[in-house]
Amino acid sequence: MNKKLCVIGLGYIGLPTSAIFANSGWEVTGVDINPTAVEKLNNGEIHIEEVGLGELVKTVVDKGNLKASMAPVNADCYIITVPTPHNIDNTVNLNHVIDAVKSITPYLRKGNVVIVESTIPPKTMDEVVSPLFEKVGWSVGEDIYLAHCPERVLPGRILIELVENTRIVGGVNQVSTKKAVEVYKSIVTGEILTTSAISAEMSKLMENTYRDVNIALANELVKISKKLDVDALEVIELANYHPRVNIHQPGPGVGGHCLAVDPYFIIEKAPEESKLIKMAREINNSMPLFVKDLIKEFLPDTNSKITILGLTYKGNIDDVRESPALEIVNLLENEGYRLGIYDPHIKQEQINYYLSTFEEAVKGTSCVLVLTDHNEFRSLEKELVNYNMKDVLVLDTKNCVAVYNDNIRYINFGNLSELKKKEVTPLILN
Repeated sequence: MNKKLCVIGLGYIGLPTSAIFANSGWEVTGVDINPTAVEKLNNGEIHIEEVGLGELVKTVVDKGNLKASMAPVNADCYIITVPTPHNIDNTVNLNHVIDAVKSITPYLRKGNVVIVESTIPPKTMDEVVSPLFEKVGWSVGEDIYLAHCPERVLPGRILIELVENTRIVGGVNQVSTKKAVEVYKSIVTGEILTTSAISAEMSKLMENTYRDVNIALANELVKISKKLDVDALEVIELANYHPRVNIHQPGPGVGGHCLAVDPYFIIEKAPEESKLIKMAREINNSMPLFVKDLIKEFLPDTNSKITILGLTYKGNIDDVRESPALEIVNLLENEGYRLGIYDPHIKQEQINYYLSTFEEAVKGTSCVLVLTDHNEFRSLEKELVNYNMKDVLVLDTKNCVAVYNDNIRYINFGNLSELKKKEVTPLILN
């Protein structure tokens, strides 16, 4: 008989995780409070965008290995993959995790394994999750086995990395760790590292904090380089030739469910000791305002039209969570600019702004502002030439567009000084 798995949360991690386990022979039930997600999954369809996921889900649903439900079911193992957003004061909101734990307690049986994959602050497993089970009579580590295994995947490669990446498994005791490792061995080909629950919690947070701090360094370099008329992108490229230097790329800010959120979980637990982490968050959070000020400095007529290309926080995905592009749109709208917004990867219901076609977005524009590095934007020059857009300003905050036409004023974070050489005037298309 196949082992039974119940996954709580069918988002960007839970749904791929469910499909991978189902494909390896587990009998999987995915649980979500979103009726659309449940209905789509039971029809062999997906409600999120991820490379290869649609085909895999259809296959395992057709085989009968994966189904969805609005409520948990009896299972051998439970994996919790619900979101952990931050509150307005940047403290963690654990309500989804707490609700997920409470939802499965009526279905638990002796010997069950419970794994939390949601990103959580240090000590959450020991101080929040474990006591919830103890409160209803379970002896954690003896009757049921509890572990934390943070997800560590890149959107666009999730199905690959869920299998091939190194996994970190931290149980509340050694036997819990061992039981959780047995679960992951059924799908993971990469190395499985074992540790304590608190070390597993902290390792995930530090992985993303490292990247956030590194990006903050690059973004601060952009600001310094603008003042000194230095090419920041060239400086980064040259510095990275050093064998022990790896400066990340700058951008319009940091988004997503990890980098823009996880550092706050550390700050919350040790505010006096995390000064560098806090400063990095402030620098990255300042980039949308920096981009708005660039636009206003060189396009002072706020009646001008600006074309926004891309709203997701990174290229070739449909995820707008914590995306700095959304804040930039707010800032520009508040200044009075007319906006044409185009993103081929998202649906209208995901945002509160009107999504245009590309033709609508660029018609009558004075500036094309690239905020996401979608593949569709890499050949933007050809599209602009086709629309006879002479003297249009392209401000590429992701350094992803290849432009060689002299009639197109191309600016990225490496040549911001070029903006000073010629005033931008509104463009009127016939």
